[in-house]
Amino acid sequence: MKSITLLIKPASSLCNLRCRYCFYADIAGQRTVPSYGIMTMDTAERLIASAFQAVGNSGQIQFTFQGGEPTLAGLPFFQRFVELAQAHSRPGVEIHWSIQTNGMVLDDTWAAFFRDHNFLVGLSADGTREVHDACRVDPEGNGTWQTVAAAAALLKQYDVSFNLLCVVTKQCARRAQKVYHALQKLGSGYIQFIPCLDALEEQRGSASYSLTPEAYGSFLCTLFDAWYLDWKGGRYTSVRLFDDYIQLLMGLPPGTCATSGQCGSYLVVESDGSLYPCDFYVLDRWRLGDIRTCTLEEAAASGLAQDFLAEGRRRPQACLACRWYPICRGGCKRDWQQHGGQTEHYYCTSFQRFFSYAAPRLEEIARAELLARRGR
Repeated sequence: MKSITLLIKPASSLCNLRCRYCFYADIAGQRTVPSYGIMTMDTAERLIASAFQAVGNSGQIQFTFQGGEPTLAGLPFFQRFVELAQAHSRPGVEIHWSIQTNGMVLDDTWAAFFRDHNFLVGLSADGTREVHDACRVDPEGNGTWQTVAAAAALLKQYDVSFNLLCVVTKQCARRAQKVYHALQKLGSGYIQFIPCLDALEEQRGSASYSLTPEAYGSFLCTLFDAWYLDWKGGRYTSVRLFDDYIQLLMGLPPGTCATSGQCGSYLVVESDGSLYPCDFYVLDRWRLGDIRTCTLEEAAASGLAQDFLAEGRRRPQACLACRWYPICRGGCKRDWQQHGGQTEHYYCTSFQRFFSYAAPRLEEIARAELLARRGR
């Protein structure tokens, strides 16, 4: 069975917030064209047709929408996109839908649409009102926590599957357990913590929100203590990073690029149809082609795509002798940096501290999960 995951930006870099740490605003600003506007239905249909061509008569297609803010393409765009995908569908092909949103425009109509078409929604929420409102602000500089909390309540009301996406800033890292418990109260039991990215051309750690290796290591250890206690007490909350480590210790594949040890699990589609190998590298240099002039398979097999994958396989030298490499895998290459002629992972010390601290308990959970599976 073939499988393809497409990360689609239907509104390009357009957004109705001005988050202080937004990595995509930084990336878009370094391109020849910062924003490609709203995707046309012609481009959407070409993309859909190419996706079904890529998987053939038996496979899976994951349509994931991100931004910028993807909802700015408008609900009619998504309704028509789903209609076109259904028109192209075949009995042996599974279609999965997901979207990452800041929640600003969600209402009953959006929520009903997500429910009716089984969308998985990723809702951005940075833990507590204080932490969230420090960085996730509207164009007038106002905090947006209240709107996000209302969006989460709406998704619950309509029984929409959703998880919470929390960017770990310096401010967030200081409040690990408070943030964790606030997100548990707000969400549906699924949380993904994302280390804050500094701008591409800036020195790491220089911004007011920057996450340092020391702060991130402390955050992971403190967060794990709270998460482990919940697991021990039968109150399980899914934390994506910890889940991935458990999966690896169980001999199962993880769910993210960073923990799998390789790039290339999806293609990014900008609103004009341009194709890229990674959400962190939607730059002119890494443009693989255009959905209007090449197929998805051609873009993925191109020389430039292979160069990108090869770069991702060149792990930092320190990984080769590291005892934690089997579960760390070297992390995301966006966090690699050059120092003294060597490639280093910016958060290497963070992860070494975390694994030294948490490994026995991670192994305990993995053993328990394996036993539970065998007993089913």
